[in-house]
Amino acid sequence: MKGIFYLLLAYLIGDGLSRLIGGFMPGSVLGMLVLFGALECKIVKREEVAGASTLLLRHMILFFVPIGVGLIASYRIVGFDLLAIAATLVITTLLVIAVVGWMQQKTGGQHHA
Repeated sequence: MKGIFYLLLAYLIGDGLSRLIGGFMPGSVLGMLVLFGALECKIVKREEVAGASTLLLRHMILFFVPIGVGLIASYRIVGFDLLAIAATLVITTLLVIAVVGWMQQKTGGQHHA
């Protein structure tokens, strides 16, 4: 129960920060950064959120159902911009692969446990 509280609290803080900066970054992303900071600073212990996060990750597919339904319901709108969407997907995928490869080379592929 404590784990869900910490996850929701981090999300709410992130959402509040997002509103303060004018929505420049999504609240969920800022919330993850807040949670990461709390975990790194040992404010929140890993064991306290492990159960809740494992449960959410196990059922993550349920979070994609509304998105899929929305895409199917608005297939005409997506169809008009299909070329732009496909180009964006290809370009960003290649960009991510290039950046990750570059970072891997720079760090020498070292793992820090």
